[in-house]
Amino acid sequence: MSFGKNAAAEPDPGAGSRSLRDQTDKVFAKWDSTVSPGCALSVMQDGRIIYKRGYGMADLDHDIPIAPKTAFHVASISKFTAAAIILLAQEGKLALDDNVHKYIAGLPDFGARITIRHLIYHTSGLRDQWSLLGLAGWRYSLDLITDDDVMELMSRQKDLNFQPGEKHVYCNTGYTLLAQIVKRITNQSFRQFTTSRIFEPLGMTNTHFRDDHAEIVKHIAYGYVEGKGRGVYRLSVTNFDTVGATSLLTTVEDLAHWDENFYHPRVGGPALVSQQLQRGKLVSGKELDYAFGIVHGKYRGLPTIDHGGADAGYRADLLRFPQQHFSVACFCNQGAINLSGLTRKVADIYLAGELKEPPPTRLESSLKPVSVPDERLSQYAGLYWKKDEERPLRILQKLFLSESEEEHLELAPLADNRFLLVVFGVAFTFDQVAPGARWRLSIRGPEQETSDIFEPAIQAQPTPDELNAYAGSYVSEEIEPVYRITVQNGSLVLKRLKSKPQQLRPALVDYFDGSNGDLHFERDQSGKISGFLLNSGRIKNFRFRKVADRR
Repeated sequence: MSFGKNAAAEPDPGAGSRSLRDQTDKVFAKWDSTVSPGCALSVMQDGRIIYKRGYGMADLDHDIPIAPKTAFHVASISKFTAAAIILLAQEGKLALDDNVHKYIAGLPDFGARITIRHLIYHTSGLRDQWSLLGLAGWRYSLDLITDDDVMELMSRQKDLNFQPGEKHVYCNTGYTLLAQIVKRITNQSFRQFTTSRIFEPLGMTNTHFRDDHAEIVKHIAYGYVEGKGRGVYRLSVTNFDTVGATSLLTTVEDLAHWDENFYHPRVGGPALVSQQLQRGKLVSGKELDYAFGIVHGKYRGLPTIDHGGADAGYRADLLRFPQQHFSVACFCNQGAINLSGLTRKVADIYLAGELKEPPPTRLESSLKPVSVPDERLSQYAGLYWKKDEERPLRILQKLFLSESEEEHLELAPLADNRFLLVVFGVAFTFDQVAPGARWRLSIRGPEQETSDIFEPAIQAQPTPDELNAYAGSYVSEEIEPVYRITVQNGSLVLKRLKSKPQQLRPALVDYFDGSNGDLHFERDQSGKISGFLLNSGRIKNFRFRKVADRR
């Protein structure tokens, strides 16, 4: 079957030198095994796949290897949803600045106008569906999650994280709503619409949105995470009947057809490509890197278009260098793989003569040993507070970042006041606003333009009677489960549906933090505890009120 002269094709046996292929295979050598999960790879140049390979196993139970034809769940690469919206806009069936409530009647009125454009750019202020489901007791990728479950939960929401257009915070809820809009306008399932309008016209015969978790899919890769012990893996797959934000199944071969549509658009024409590349803007005028389900960036001095994905034991990345007409698609079925690093290593090989800046060195190898006296390190230990987010952060003696009572991450010294959280490439810098003042902490990630500032704080030391005042049952109008807080062994403990008990650590007065999020307890006019606000990642000011114990 022919898809036109510009469609991605079978690789030319003579295309690409053996040296380039050997170098590429070395990048994936760790996973080129019959006893581990691995990756599928396609390298695309000028509309052709010039190299494709599978490394590792798609199914460890049955010893099935990964091949370029292996189908993967690609998580957030599923944001094809934005292209579906553009197609309907081209036909005049919707406008990007339409109010979402025009199409989603069950969405609450938050007192603010939320548009389709807000959903696309993650600027709506809506709370993320996965975080909400977690608060409601759903176990991610274990409990079956459907579109109806997401919509029912959204129908109960009372507040936004922020006013639409004020901030950009990645929100999967928006893309689930976009898929619902497509469904309601076209009277087709989202799977049917995208298959007939995008995938089939491009010849993507092994690609579809999986809206039935029980469906049998040929040549599928199962996701895995590392278990206890070397070389031990555990199954980690998705359990979704929800589409739009996720649930796309595709292959690295099929994705080459979609990639070529950006250069020779056969679906949507040049107007679709132009719209897809349009960056979002905040009300402040700040331009975002995020466009229509894709992200503008740079690597070694060259412009890139990229989007990654991560769900359960699956990782996916499509990295495009538009000026070079070169792309790398890679899917892996092992949750610990740093896939964006791998796709860029492949680009280092094939674009060696065009990349303008030196390749980034591994942080571990670039660190120079610096010895900081224990006396100096002890000065940095303590509680720090980010006031605008009401977020605590703890530094322990010997300089460890305390994620929880059980999990501590070591900071590597770069200087006597500057340290690196190596695993994430995040820099921690301590300074004083005046001689003799307590140390302040600035944190800056590799992609951040400005640092997050944490001021020194004094940790509260609640008495037993004060701890007992927090104990009780708490409910939210937005989710079903009761949250119960008890005092055990001198500490507050949070118990909730389908979750292990979580110890809450005191921060400031009436503030506690735990693995479920940060809690700010509120008091009534008499000074008694009346409830709390929970903040957790993509969830802000989630309100609970204290009630008489239902037991």
